[in-house]
Amino acid sequence: MTGTTGRVALVTGASSGIGAATARLLATRGMRVVVNYLRSGTAAEEVVAGIEAAGGQAMAVQADVREAAAVESMIEQVRAAWGGIDVLVHNALTPYVIKPFQDMTWEELGGKLDDEMRAAFAVTKAVLPAMAEQGWGRIIYLGTGLSHQPREGMIALGTAKAALVQFARYLAQELGPRGITVNVVEPGPVEDTRMAAVFDEEHKQRQVAATPLGRLAHPGDVAQAVAFYASEDNAFMTGTTAAVNGGMSMY
Repeated sequence: MTGTTGRVALVTGASSGIGAATARLLATRGMRVVVNYLRSGTAAEEVVAGIEAAGGQAMAVQADVREAAAVESMIEQVRAAWGGIDVLVHNALTPYVIKPFQDMTWEELGGKLDDEMRAAFAVTKAVLPAMAEQGWGRIIYLGTGLSHQPREGMIALGTAKAALVQFARYLAQELGPRGITVNVVEPGPVEDTRMAAVFDEEHKQRQVAATPLGRLAHPGDVAQAVAFYASEDNAFMTGTTAAVNGGMSMY
């Protein structure tokens, strides 16, 4: 097998935003893409239809990535059709609250931490056997600049994603000898996502003003970084974090 043609990529939370953009881009690179979704079945099928119309291969598979049994069932479906997963892009965003710590309950903070790590644990466990057996794999987690650059009200998401980054580094160390790379892509604020809709225009303009490249990221900007990490080109980068934020993190 040459290049990434025919490789099977699972993109979690791929019915919209960064996940959908990533699924489309990986498909144009010749990968067979699994478009995972939780509730947005129609949107996921639209992503698949778009990929197929452009000559690519894709399938939509429903699964709550926080549930190990659901994830295993998804992997079985893919295995029956296409074989094992070669590339995991774990993008699915579990719910979280936006509020100050002093107004927060342990269920809100601890619940987000638990959801974040439970999902990463479940999907990683499920894809590892096939990757380890063939001695090749690519794992990419979607993080956030909030994991090391605090913003008001974002303690639940930022803390959970910081845990995910360290988890990724430990996996990179352990899985490197098996030919599996593990990296994190950390977007800053991104247009056209559910998270973007939470904030008002004034907030957005402040973010743009703090970005040297003078705009917020588009989902496609983030997808480009993910696609590099997912490719044969990335032969020697593991345990790293790519900041896709137009230079915002320099401040």
